[in-house]
Amino acid sequence: MDTLDLARLQFALTAGTHFLFVALTLGLATLIAVVQTRATLTRSAVHERMTRFWGRLYVINYVMGIVTGLVMEFQLGMAWNGLSHFSGNVFGAALAMETLVAFFVESTFLGLWIFGWGRLNRWAHLAVFWVVTLTAYASAYWVLVANGFMQNPVGAELSGGTLRLTDAAAVLANPAALTAFGHVLAASLVAAGFFLAGVSAHHLRRRTAEQEFFRRSLRIGVFTGLPGLAAVLAFGELSFSTVQPMKWAVFEGDAAEIERLRAEAAAAYEAVRESVGGAAGLVDHVPPALPVQAGGIVMLGLFGVMALVSLVSVPLALSSRAVRGLRAWHVLLTAAVPLPFAAVLGGWVLREAGRQPWAVQGLLTTEEALSDLPPGLLRFSLAAFTVLFAVLVAVNVWMLARAARRGPDPADGPADGAPDLPSGSSAARDEPIPAAVF
Repeated sequence: MDTLDLARLQFALTAGTHFLFVALTLGLATLIAVVQTRATLTRSAVHERMTRFWGRLYVINYVMGIVTGLVMEFQLGMAWNGLSHFSGNVFGAALAMETLVAFFVESTFLGLWIFGWGRLNRWAHLAVFWVVTLTAYASAYWVLVANGFMQNPVGAELSGGTLRLTDAAAVLANPAALTAFGHVLAASLVAAGFFLAGVSAHHLRRRTAEQEFFRRSLRIGVFTGLPGLAAVLAFGELSFSTVQPMKWAVFEGDAAEIERLRAEAAAAYEAVRESVGGAAGLVDHVPPALPVQAGGIVMLGLFGVMALVSLVSVPLALSSRAVRGLRAWHVLLTAAVPLPFAAVLGGWVLREAGRQPWAVQGLLTTEEALSDLPPGLLRFSLAAFTVLFAVLVAVNVWMLARAARRGPDPADGPADGAPDLPSGSSAARDEPIPAAVF
């Protein structure tokens, strides 16, 4: 493999792996915020215990996601300084805002939420987690502003061989960013819904003592998954208008359309290069067919499977008897947990590989965006990142599985079947719980 292939593979590894953590984090944050709101409004003991249990899993996934995000940004700066030099004036601010939001605001308020059990007023504690959730959305938005500009460069013009921001509003309201933002949020709700349903089904199948706890959690997961899939479909349809025509021509295998678009892209690129006094060079303007088609097939195929599982699960979830004792359904829900994550990876491959050979659509090729690095250094960094990310993913899966199998901690509150505490009772007040236990 040459230097460009190594760099692209490295970015695919780091960005794709990080995206898996992000999908679960965004979705779980939303569901936990809703459950904690219910617990705060009604003083429901079971909903407070649900907040604590699913909150533990959220924190595990969040911490691992932060680590993978740091590594991804490191390799982005190392391997793609041509991209930063050419268009950093435009999307650099978006990435800086994402860093400020994720690493300062979001992480600070998450720390307050973790250590605030029994110490903050219940309304303040709820508000803290809503800040965590909204800043998670903001973080995803800023990343997609940067990515949307690369997909559909608007609000900028070439000046002296680099891009200069001319219309910040156009960049922030870029349709390629907004539709992707809605699509990602909907996909994250699907991932979280299937995760809640699968973990809960595992405990119900094992006949654990926490029956009421996991019956409620399973229903939340199932009733989140189906509308989430509908939103994924809606935003996916809207995204078609912002997707490059060449991408769909390659996906559909339309040879005539590919040749027509190839000629248009070559002429447009030559015009851009002449305007800045550079040579266009030889560029293949057609993305690779295999990853584009494979990503699209995986995404669409798994969407259909998840839709079928959800359509079957919703009526079953309305039956208390099925929720308690239909073991075949429990096995199906547990086995379906990985499906949303595989689907989002397929969609990401379709979106990113389908715009090749462009780093910034129509303006900067991936080869021009590459840093001047020797292949040996990239081989070393690729091997190091591969080992590191494999360890991080394995540790995250192990920790999530371990915490999920253990179930809610008895120290979190009364067992199932105990009455909810009245709002005026002194026992209803939160008891402190050690941070290490949380």
